[in-house]
Amino acid sequence: MTGEFEHRHGFPPGTNQVRPANHDDQAAARTHAQVTTAPADLVTFYESIGDVSWADVGNGYFLDPAGDVLLRLQEYGAVDVGTDRKARGLVIGSNGGGLIYLAGSDGAIYRTRTASLDEAGFEKAADDLRQFLELLERSLTRFNADGDPGYL
Repeated sequence: MTGEFEHRHGFPPGTNQVRPANHDDQAAARTHAQVTTAPADLVTFYESIGDVSWADVGNGYFLDPAGDVLLRLQEYGAVDVGTDRKARGLVIGSNGGGLIYLAGSDGAIYRTRTASLDEAGFEKAADDLRQFLELLERSLTRFNADGDPGYL
């Protein structure tokens, strides 16, 4: 993707990487397993992947490091993603357009309808983390093919 980026867009690419987990990321993943309602697949993801930063795919796609997710949880708590106030979620990332992604305690991945958690409505983006990562991959593939990542 980055090989032709500057030629296509007239400026150099930003950070576009899937960073492997380091020792701190893996320790944060273990903490998630012990003290949060993080879905098991999210913990497994963070044991291997430190973060995802695709700054130049459309507006951008970002999955935050496990440590940042824990810090946000400590500072603000889990987010209510259901109308019944029983579904709780962890903010795990965002897109460059302001939408926020959350991992629900049910394993589903949700996204906000607006750029705010205060007034946000939520919609299910994927049934689980695997499906969400597959959607991210499709966005990257589509962006490489025609410059449009679609809507995620």
